[in-house]
Amino acid sequence: MHIRNRNIGSNQWRISIRTVPAEGPRETVHMKLTIYQTSEIFLNEEIARVTAESPSGSFCMLPRHIDIATALVPGILSYKTPDGREKFVAINGGILTKQGDQVAIATQMAVKGELGALKKAVEKMISDIDERERRTRTAVARLEADFVKRFMEFCKNA
Repeated sequence: MHIRNRNIGSNQWRISIRTVPAEGPRETVHMKLTIYQTSEIFLNEEIARVTAESPSGSFCMLPRHIDIATALVPGILSYKTPDGREKFVAINGGILTKQGDQVAIATQMAVKGELGALKKAVEKMISDIDERERRTRTAVARLEADFVKRFMEFCKNA
């Protein structure tokens, strides 16, 4: 108990502040983090908190925070396990939803690792994306050329 006396003119104020211990042991609350990729569940783990970045800035979610749905920008997502270890995942943007104790993230690409090693993993992820986009552009260019060729043949025969 903490008591503080204060004299203001002829009036005397007595302020009493008491802390009451919680009844019983404190309940530990955790969340379930699931990261979905296009064709698989990338991560399914119990966590104590998650930190991510949306277009409006970085945010941290704890188990008793309100439910939310937000877009995520490409970057590093961090989460803390119930035993206190911090883990990191690089994501290529996505959508995050929190409903109750369930946190779900949908992303096209994710890479898990230590903070220092993630740089190499992210660089590889970017080069893979660049290579895939290059192959896609090449395939689309071939399709367009074939379409134009067949269209020209069709016009000659009509």
